[in-house]
Amino acid sequence: MKWLIIAGLLGALILLVSRMMQAGEVPKVGTAAPDFNLPDQHGQNHTLKDFGGKWLVLYFYPKDDTPGCTREACAFRDDLHQLTELGVQVAGISVDDSNSHAEFAQKYHLPFPLLADTNADTAERYGVLMNFIVARLARRYTFLIDPQGRISKVYDKVETSLHSKEIITDLKRIQGKV
Repeated sequence: MKWLIIAGLLGALILLVSRMMQAGEVPKVGTAAPDFNLPDQHGQNHTLKDFGGKWLVLYFYPKDDTPGCTREACAFRDDLHQLTELGVQVAGISVDDSNSHAEFAQKYHLPFPLLADTNADTAERYGVLMNFIVARLARRYTFLIDPQGRISKVYDKVETSLHSKEIITDLKRIQGKV
């Protein structure tokens, strides 16, 4: 009987933790991208409309200045010229604050906005929030948003050092430049 009680409590705990970690629903390809209004590393606010008329690579990442997040950000930095030639703007989002983003951007010379989603509302609307009770992080997802503000592609499995090249290849295909 004691084991049944322990198993029941363990099952309830697992269910509780899994529900707390679940994010909202990830927007589907073809739907309007959820809007946001977030400050960047310089304290300047950005909304989805600010990026309108161009393609937007909106990438969510867990934490500033960690190995995977640094590889991903630096790859976007290194490939920014190719992305810009394809009419693309890049913006990163995490739940870190603007000061953390400023240090990260300065350390690695990141020339694109890093948006501070400190209350995690945007990560929740994009379905990428991981809530661990004591900490919240954004999952590593990228949304390719077309010039009309619609989700064109969702990347849910990201190889950080190759991700920007993957997006460049996909954009060339989408834009008929292959």
